[in-house]
Amino acid sequence: MKKILLFVIVLRALLCTSFAQTTLGTPAIKNYTHNEYNAGSEIWDIKQDKNGILYFANDEGLLTFDGSYWKIYPLPNKSAIKSVAIDQRGRVYVGGQDEVGYFFPNDAGILKYHSLKQLLPQKARQFADIWDIVIHNDEVFFRTIECIFELKNNTIRTFDAPGGWMLLSQAGGKLFAHDKDIGLVTFKDSRWQACVQQPTTGLRITGITEFSKDTLLVTTRKNGLFIMVGASLIKKATPTDGTLLTDLVNFVQKIGSDRYAIGTSAKGLIIIDGKGKLVEQFSNNQGLQNNNVHGILLDNNRNLWLGLDNGLDFINYNTSVKNIYPNRENLVKSNAVSIFNNKLFIGTSNGLYAVPIGAQQKDISTATGTFTEVPNTKGQVLSLTQINGRLLAGHQDGVLQIDNNEAKLITPGPGAWMVKAFPPSQDIIAGTYTGFQLLKYNNDGFSFEGRLDGIYESLGNLALDNRNFVWATHPYRGVFKVQLSPDRKKIVGYTQYTQKSGLPSALNNHIYFIKNKIVAATERGVYEYNTTEGDFIRSAFYKSIFNKDKVEFLTEDGKGNIWFISNQRVGVIDFGKRSTNLPYKVIYFPELAGQTVKGAEYIYPHDMENIFVGSNNGVFHLNYRQYVSSENKLNVLLTTVKAIAEKDSLIFGGYFVKNNRLAQAQNTQQVVSLSNHWNSFHFEYTSTLFAQKSNEEFSYKLVGFDKDWSQWSVKTEKDYTNLPYGKYTFSVKARNNLGAASAPVNYTFIVEPAWYQTIWAYLVYLLIVVYVVYLGVKAQQKRFALHQQRHEEEQKRLSYLHSLELDRNDKEIIALKNEKLEAELTYKNKELATLTMQMVDRGKLLLNIKDELMALIKKHNIADASYQFRSVFKLLSDTEKSDDDWDNFALYFDQVHNNFLTTMKSKFPGLSSTDLKLCAYLRLNLSSKEIAQLLNISLKGVEISRYRVRKKLQLSTEINLYDFLIEVTK
Repeated sequence: MKKILLFVIVLRALLCTSFAQTTLGTPAIKNYTHNEYNAGSEIWDIKQDKNGILYFANDEGLLTFDGSYWKIYPLPNKSAIKSVAIDQRGRVYVGGQDEVGYFFPNDAGILKYHSLKQLLPQKARQFADIWDIVIHNDEVFFRTIECIFELKNNTIRTFDAPGGWMLLSQAGGKLFAHDKDIGLVTFKDSRWQACVQQPTTGLRITGITEFSKDTLLVTTRKNGLFIMVGASLIKKATPTDGTLLTDLVNFVQKIGSDRYAIGTSAKGLIIIDGKGKLVEQFSNNQGLQNNNVHGILLDNNRNLWLGLDNGLDFINYNTSVKNIYPNRENLVKSNAVSIFNNKLFIGTSNGLYAVPIGAQQKDISTATGTFTEVPNTKGQVLSLTQINGRLLAGHQDGVLQIDNNEAKLITPGPGAWMVKAFPPSQDIIAGTYTGFQLLKYNNDGFSFEGRLDGIYESLGNLALDNRNFVWATHPYRGVFKVQLSPDRKKIVGYTQYTQKSGLPSALNNHIYFIKNKIVAATERGVYEYNTTEGDFIRSAFYKSIFNKDKVEFLTEDGKGNIWFISNQRVGVIDFGKRSTNLPYKVIYFPELAGQTVKGAEYIYPHDMENIFVGSNNGVFHLNYRQYVSSENKLNVLLTTVKAIAEKDSLIFGGYFVKNNRLAQAQNTQQVVSLSNHWNSFHFEYTSTLFAQKSNEEFSYKLVGFDKDWSQWSVKTEKDYTNLPYGKYTFSVKARNNLGAASAPVNYTFIVEPAWYQTIWAYLVYLLIVVYVVYLGVKAQQKRFALHQQRHEEEQKRLSYLHSLELDRNDKEIIALKNEKLEAELTYKNKELATLTMQMVDRGKLLLNIKDELMALIKKHNIADASYQFRSVFKLLSDTEKSDDDWDNFALYFDQVHNNFLTTMKSKFPGLSSTDLKLCAYLRLNLSSKEIAQLLNISLKGVEISRYRVRKKLQLSTEINLYDFLIEVTK
């Protein structure tokens, strides 16, 4: 009995030891609580359609998740859904108490429920929960405890349970069921038949899945694993039986070529290989919300979804980024890693841990093993460095030498941050809390050579350049450049660099020797040492990458790529890849953003498959080769289109349908047309790459409105308001951090014009315009006629005015002529008057001369005076009788007075020359005295002559002679 007990104890210990050897790398687990998806806490079953949308069986209905948005679709009777299945057409079959049917989108892409209950026989329409739904050979089977429904050709047959149907499953191309009374059966020839030789009624079979060729793996509730070969069921003993036999197994599912996932009620999810060895376990300790796993889904990207008794968990199983926890029982910061002598060493805030790894192991995160603490390393491990085939650790107690999983302190302290070896690696310098220390290497290991006096500073970051200068940094006092003596036992001198030396600040600088240059990572970008000027300048190369962003860490890997941490973002400058016009490509890892140890950032790039990043709990492992070659196809889904007005209207629910099947693109025959009232829209879109949500960005374009694609953004919704009428196509695409972009998804819709913008309205507008044009033409013609009339009248008026102007001008001309004539007349009158006056004056003169002569003759009493002066008197008489003066006078007179004398002669030929002279003088309105002098007659003679002339003119006495003379010659 004691031997048996000892055997059991040893076996259990071996099982527990074996059980503990799990995979080193743990994928990230994302927890979704019922508060997030806003439905019942229990998730019973999970399926995924061709578009990547997830469907969950939930107590409140069918729950869907597209990567960004959760939606719940309750059954008509609000009963719980325990199982879900999706056929090739995209129908989502569900069932609840007294309800069975499927969800399928309508023409608007909105998921609608279609009941099949009416196909059931009347007596079978009351039933309990449907626990399993399986699609087998284009038939749909539904399992309740009491009955199995078979849906075929729109007809349902029922199969009652002899003792109670406990399982319905499909594996190896066969459909299996398990009944409490008749055991395991298979569906063949339209009926259920026994499929194994030995009785299985005592077993509660919970799952069947493919195992190998012609072999199935069977799980039982409490009896472990079995292998089903043909008609035989064989017990399979495994190293995990210690767990499987003491817990309740809910299901089994094959998730890889040699991986099987087993869901339990209290131990979470167990993943084993074909030999039954534990590969991984996911439970509360690894981050699950609950250890009771109801259902599992291996999604399109080979990641795992777990439906739990309380919540939903996503395991990024097919990932290139994993966590490695050196101590799962204690959260420890880890910022030192080294792979040495086929072991992985991780230095933490409380000791150094190691785990053996295979020499041929490529991706270390997939190795199995258990970390153990290296003795004598309690306390903070600050760095790990390999020198001459030995491993040295910078520790809070000093420098430790690690040999055969043991640590030996080789310096007396204080704490050592980092060690660097001078070529050819015989002399080693350590940066400590209080300056530098020197170590020597010999065949037996390392020896302490003493402290280097000259600098008493805490120097945590060291670099050696190619001239054997030691560079170090202090967190608050800048960068130090130190020159040692040839034997390296003394500090010859040093230079301190701060903001006065070109650095942006003396705070938080980190020094590195990368690509044969000393560079400083600062709070304002990267600076490099200028050997010519002896100070620091901003690096032109790094400026294009970081600009003035804070850079916390830099290191160079074996291929010359530069790994960095900037603003808590982890990235790499990969010189093996090219981007636009650059010989390198900068790649960021959003999965690691904010995960590094602030103030002690660290990256250990061992090789392309093993990049280690320090974190506050263990380290992150990055398989960079897998990361950049990931074949996960980017997709984008347009999940919702709403027309917005006083009340929103859902016009597209996220599903394209064609020929009664789900489609990848919109059916061109189903383009929705909306009235002008609905001219504002809300679009929601997402991607179902659930493992890369932090890497996704979206760009959109509304064809018909936007000219170009939008800037890339993490936003998953877009609104357009007050769109004019027309045909539009909303297009959206996604990309990841590697620059790969999805094909765009398009949705076309039409905003109809308002009634006043329709073709009929435009025809009316055209008629109105034509009529208005006609009226305009008529009005124009009328205006033209009126204008013509007015023009003619204006022309007449202008002509009249012109004629008046001409008349006025003529009159002015005439007036001018008259003025000229009057001037000439006046002139001639003046001449005539002058001539007349001359004649009068001459007459007076002659008369005076004659009178004087006569007086003289009388005075002197000259005898024969008449005879003696007869010649004088004759001359005077001849002068008086001369006609020359008269002829001149007559000429001027006729010119001035309109041919007066000529007219008088012609009208009154009886007038003598003396009469004419009298008339002329009278016409000039001369006085009688003046006339008498001109005619050389007396005044009496003038009167007689006037009388004689009136008589000749036959004038009556009442007619004034002067007036007559004026009238007769007008």
